[in-house]
Amino acid sequence: MNVAIVGASGAVGQEFLRVLAERNFPIDNLLLFGSQRSAGRKYSFRGKEYEVKLLQQGDDFKGVDIAFTSAGAGTSKEFAETITKHGAVMIDNSSAFRMDEDVPLVVPECNAEDALVRPRGIIANPNCTTIMMVVVLKPIERLSHIRQLRVSTYQAASGAGLAAMDELYEQYRQVLAGEEVTVTKFPHQLAFNMIPQVDVFTENDYTKEEMKMYNETRKIMHSDVRCSATCVRVPSLRSHSESVWMETERPLSVEEVRKALATAPGVTLIDEPQAGRYPMPLFTGGKDDVYVGRVRRDLASDNGLTLWLTGDQIKKGAALNAVQIAEYLISQKK
Repeated sequence: MNVAIVGASGAVGQEFLRVLAERNFPIDNLLLFGSQRSAGRKYSFRGKEYEVKLLQQGDDFKGVDIAFTSAGAGTSKEFAETITKHGAVMIDNSSAFRMDEDVPLVVPECNAEDALVRPRGIIANPNCTTIMMVVVLKPIERLSHIRQLRVSTYQAASGAGLAAMDELYEQYRQVLAGEEVTVTKFPHQLAFNMIPQVDVFTENDYTKEEMKMYNETRKIMHSDVRCSATCVRVPSLRSHSESVWMETERPLSVEEVRKALATAPGVTLIDEPQAGRYPMPLFTGGKDDVYVGRVRRDLASDNGLTLWLTGDQIKKGAALNAVQIAEYLISQKK
């Protein structure tokens, strides 16, 4: 198995290396690609050193079986043909192709089989907040169709990249030192604050991040569900969280929902609120699963439920989900 990582020096690129090592993914040859800024950097993987090559048009992907790409939508669009022309499967972590009809959008716990039909040789990895939510929704959808969703997200600085994490550290230092706060990666100061904006606003006053949750959820789940989201950047470093309200076709008991979640793949249920036991982002960084708690009936809807979830958006929300797609493809060849 010949594997390439495009965007190897970024936060998700580095997470790809960790996840591939953790899961003992079968790799005979590994190629790392990056921009002019990162070309030449060296990274260790399974005891061997690899140098990042400059991503350019040509035949560098000849012989590659799977290419994990995480270098931004513009780069993905520009190099998609180069990456796939010799038969490589491109598993893309950007927003470039997610809503294209001829590109499957896949979360293996929900719709792994969609990855088998890929006319352009491209499989799209969904947005991090969508991935974590649908992993939790799928076992509930099997109990009763989910008609509507209302979601508030609480998204860590790392969702904006390594430089954003560094900026949050620096902002905290500046505030505590009484210095002027530097703001470049966020619309406003994030330290000691929350920002009700993730990505840019669209014409309907929802942000692109919020519209991704609406559109991607429907595509992944093959559903007519409607999702209204408010996405908020919070001053934590890693792991996103979400409060989710849902309305189902029939009323579901909390007990049957908890039972379904407790046995669902990719989900860990921690739901003992009276004992103060529920998931928090502080403890989910580096973990594979999406953690769920605070499952309860919605007091405002007879068919409503509400719950809380949190998970590592760099891991399950990006790199791990892509690697799981690749593992599924390999399993289907045996």
